[in-house]
Amino acid sequence: MKFIETRGNDGQPRHPVSVEFSQAILGPIASYGGIYAPESLPDLGLSFLEAHLQSDYKQLAKAILLAFEIDIEESVIDEALSLYDHFDDAEDPTPLAKLREDLFVSELYHGPTRAFKDMALQPFGVLLSALARKRDEEYLILAATSGDTGPAALETFKNRDRVRVACMYPEGGTSDVQRLQMITEDADNLKVIGIHGHFDDAQAALKSLLGSAQFKATLQEKKIHLSAANSVNFGRIIFQIIYHIHAYLELVRNDEITMGDSIYLAVPSGNFGNALGGYYAIRMGLPIEKLLISTNNNNVLKQLINHGRYDFRDSSVISTLSPAMDILKASNVERVLFDLFGAERTRELMKQLDDEKFYELSEAEHNQLKQYFIADDCDDVETIAYIKDFFEEGYVMDPHTATCIKTFDTCREKNLKTVVTSTAEWTKFSMTIADAIGVESGSGDLEALNNISAKADIKIPEQIEALFDKPVAQKTLIDKADIEKTILSFL
Repeated sequence: MKFIETRGNDGQPRHPVSVEFSQAILGPIASYGGIYAPESLPDLGLSFLEAHLQSDYKQLAKAILLAFEIDIEESVIDEALSLYDHFDDAEDPTPLAKLREDLFVSELYHGPTRAFKDMALQPFGVLLSALARKRDEEYLILAATSGDTGPAALETFKNRDRVRVACMYPEGGTSDVQRLQMITEDADNLKVIGIHGHFDDAQAALKSLLGSAQFKATLQEKKIHLSAANSVNFGRIIFQIIYHIHAYLELVRNDEITMGDSIYLAVPSGNFGNALGGYYAIRMGLPIEKLLISTNNNNVLKQLINHGRYDFRDSSVISTLSPAMDILKASNVERVLFDLFGAERTRELMKQLDDEKFYELSEAEHNQLKQYFIADDCDDVETIAYIKDFFEEGYVMDPHTATCIKTFDTCREKNLKTVVTSTAEWTKFSMTIADAIGVESGSGDLEALNNISAKADIKIPEQIEALFDKPVAQKTLIDKADIEKTILSFL
């Protein structure tokens, strides 16, 4: 299967019209600042689902990767998927919890960094480093994070040959645990860079460097190639399709639905990669009635989905209790635009967004978008209330998961079973959880974690507890104007 450019081709030799999967993940930025998307999608309808009803997660994942006809050796695919064996339960890396008769939570945070990014980045790290070895090339991997991509990228690439990682995060824009997960990493091939600014600043810097001929030329002098660990890289997205399909099959296996029944999928959205995985699953045949997209006070995506306008001309990022969603410019919306409207229209819309911080869909285009999505926003007061309510029902959820309950309450047009994608473990946001459930947050995350653990009778994972005894190894904190200079100094 070929991958093509979301904004069309600029005729430059380094931007071929179509590329293989390996090329798309090694060089993820395409013509006109666009990204890569599949030229077509495989059919994974009812016959595929029936065939994999008894498949375990790794078997399902391999079948989906092979359906995309990716140009990666099966032995490397097997090695990549074997990393799921190191999750909490090797037999079930993404357990499905039933909260109410029609409400389920797909827990995607049982990997090494306790967030859903492990589901994609653990195997992705194996694929990319294997390609680097095969090509006898050195790679710099850039990552920008609102809290979870960074720790997961650093974890998967640490000490890997032929790969170095520069990870940018907004100082003050992550939880303390997320920050500790990054700044305590001490592998020689990792560089963590705190910046004064927001995630949008970090992401803009990442995309600028990925598209910069001058930066690439400087790297070429050092014989270093450039790639990214963010979801602008389709190597991330392909793994984010799988767990949505797995959750549906779990409902069938547990006799909650009959094969072919439609469900709702509720997704907390920041950079829209998780939602894009669900969208592609629908387009490939998964019976999802609609995607319920939750936002927080940074609700530009709600405005786009419900009103057809992407507009942040008069907006700035608002800090909330769900910080991974504190984003205004969501990169993966571009792939939805491309799939629905084609490259020419996508280039036009994205240029307007880049230049004016605004675009508006036509009525016909908006109607197409609404076939797949509906959205609502959830403010901090509501988020705290949902955490409290479900804690009293015996379930501890993080603030991003809690925002999905708002869409469950307000966006369903039919009485269908609903799966919420839970993107992070409660341990990563302990101060918020403590406030919500009425325990002392104390002097910081560690005291809050212990108090929650005692009240909820739930164990703190070793990966989290150990963070507080690790020395700080990464101390760089800079203005965003100094990012390129800092990365080159690291190299």
